[in-house]
Parts: sequence; C-alpha cells; structure tokens
Amino acid sequence: MKIVFQISRLIVAITFIFSGFVKLVDPLGSAYKFQEYFGADVLNLEFLIPYALPFSVFLILTEIMLGVFLLVGYLPKITVWSLLGMILIFLFLTWYSAYYNKVTDCGCFGDAVKLSPWETFYKNVFLILLIILLVVKYEYIKPFPSLNLAKWVSFLSFTAFLYIGYYVLIHLPIIDFRPYAVGKNIKEGMQFVGTELPPVHDFFLETNDGNDLTEEVLSADNIMLIVAYNLSKSEKSGLSKLKDLTDKAIENGFEVYALSASMNEEFLEIKNEYNLNFEMLFCDETTLKTIIRANPGIVTLHKGTVTGKWSWTDADEVQLILK
Repeated sequence: MKIVFQISRLIVAITFIFSGFVKLVDPLGSAYKFQEYFGADVLNLEFLIPYALPFSVFLILTEIMLGVFLLVGYLPKITVWSLLGMILIFLFLTWYSAYYNKVTDCGCFGDAVKLSPWETFYKNVFLILLIILLVVKYEYIKPFPSLNLAKWVSFLSFTAFLYIGYYVLIHLPIIDFRPYAVGKNIKEGMQFVGTELPPVHDFFLETNDGNDLTEEVLSADNIMLIVAYNLSKSEKSGLSKLKDLTDKAIENGFEVYALSASMNEEFLEIKNEYNLNFEMLFCDETTLKTIIRANPGIVTLHKGTVTGKWSWTDADEVQLILK
C-alpha cells in the first residue's frame, strides 16, 4: 500500500510541477485562456476578464507550489486537500469544455503539450483518483529529507518561481513552445500534416485597401514586424521607444510593418503622434497574441523564418543583422 501511495504522490507532484512550470514561463498565455473561459459564450463571467492575468499568475504559482510541497512533504494535510480542491475545479472546467465544446484547448499544459478537452478530462479523472488516495492516507507523507530542509526548499522554490513569473511578464517567455518561436518558419508551419490542422492556420496579412501581403512578407529577406494586437491597450511608452529602432531598421535595409487587429484610423493617429515611418497590416488578434507575448512586440523575419523576438522593453537589444 505504501509503495502505491508513494508512486501516486510522485506522479501527482511531478504532474503539478510540470503543468505549473510550462505555464509559468508564459503566464500571458494562461491569462488569454482564462479570458476565453470568462467570455460570454463560455462561463459568462465577463466582469472577471480584467483580472485574468493576476488570477492566472496566482493559480500557476499555487499549482506549482502544491506540487513542490507534495514532493518534499511540507504541510501534507493542507497540501493534499488543496490539491483535491484544485483538481475538482479543473475537472469541472474540462468537463464543461468537452461536453459543450466551448474551449477546444484547455491550456492545462500551456503550449507545451496539446490535449483535446476529453483527453484533459480523463487525465483529471485519473489524477483525482490518485489525490483521493493521498487525502485518505496523508499521514504517509513525511518531510524529505527533513522538515527544516523541506521548508527551505519550498521557500527558495517560491522565490525562484516568483522571479521567473516577473521576468517573463517584463520581457518574453523564457521557453517558447509556439509555432512562431525563433528558428521556426511560418510558411512551413502553414502546411498540412495529414488531416491535422496546421500549427499556423490564421496568419493572414492585409493592407488597409484589402491587398493580401502575406506571401510578400514571408518571402522577403529582411522584415521587421511591430506587433500590437490592440493599439488602445498598447504601452504608449513602448510605441515611443520603438520610433528610433524602426528608423534605424529602415536605414539598415529592413522593411518594417506594424501588425494589428485595430482599425487603420487608430494606427494613423499613433503614426502621426510618434512620426512613425511605416504602414500597418491587419492581422487576426488571436494570431498576434500567439506570435508574441508583448503589446507592442518586435519580430524579425528572413524568408518567413523567425530570426528574433523582443518585447518593447528590450528594444535597445534588438540586433539588426541583414541576411
């Protein structure tokens, strides 16, 4: 019995740590997923949408720390009951998503591992059975290797995870699991594999007068894209900071475009205010949020291959290397 218990403990701990970590390196991705859950056509809790990011960070840190607590045996009773409460919430959300076909990707493993709603639901059913065993026999959980060390490991882990979360929100995800990661070719990502939906399926760039520039942009040698999914929500200091960078990029032979889902009239106001020297192309908002977790963000391309990605906070570090 104790062997089964310890195996169950290890499986649950590793699952929660892994699940929390792959979301911690990209908390904005989880925030976007919660915005989807809170939407009118899912849970109809739209008043929570503005709080999606802090809610996401809190839930991610809770998830990963419960995994750490379970692994080192710190506060076992509180830990196992908290795990049970959390997995029940996850179980309901995944059942709701699967049964009503509301959210096609729950985001339980971020962008690292894609599971269908029903696959996620059955995964949670399996975990809840293991956690119930942990709740019933929680006295088997002992601090490893000692209570004092378990406390220090927990404290240092929390400090490290908190810093990681802060860092990626200021800059960009430290691990990019998306099809727009540096080194990935967007055109290749648009190709079908069997009958599966290609990883890049909504990348379409259109001028204000309706011309399709997708192929032109993806075939050019040196492209810089200023990605701002929503100009009204963009950091104004970021837009100001990008003026010098884009001027320098143009001088060095780059073609520069803004990508946004906002109206062109809104861009023209910003263009005039900051004296920007490039035009805007329209692109789907969800696609832009997937391309880069910054608003605005900077992406460089060479013949469709992503050669660099930066948040506006790191504009001074952008490397203008012609290919």
